[in-house]
This record gives sequence, structure tokens and C-alpha cells, in this order.
Amino acid sequence: MAITIYSTPTCGFCHKAKSYFQKNKIPFTEYNVAQDQRRAEEMVRKSGQMGVPVIDIHGKIIVGFNQSEIEQALRR
Repeated sequence: MAITIYSTPTCGFCHKAKSYFQKNKIPFTEYNVAQDQRRAEEMVRKSGQMGVPVIDIHGKIIVGFNQSEIEQALRR
């Protein structure tokens, strides 16, 4: 399952999201949108949002850290 997290270094909810995936041994790819303009544009195209985190779980886009929504997307 492909999981991507678009984040920034100072985002508390980004840290929570990454911690959740690490704790549950779920691999993910992280993009720091504060330093990577191309990935920031990709994030906005996918989500329509500029806020972080934006989490892409196999095409399901979740804005923010919503654990129940993440768990539901992981079960699909």
C-alpha cells in the first residue's frame, strides 16, 4: 500500500501522523513541502488544500491527522 505524507518540519499534526505510522510499522514516504515546491504543488493538486499534513493512502486523501479516517483508509 502506497502511503505519502506531505508535511513541514514545524507541524505538530505532521509529527503525530508520522509517529502513528512509525509506531504501527506502516511504511510511508514523506515530502517536506516547505523545501520542495514541486511536491507542495502536487499536494495542492491532490487535496485542494495548502495546510499540512496531507496524507495520501493509496489515493484516499486525508487532510490533517484524523486517526479514525486513517484507520478506515488502511483497511481498504
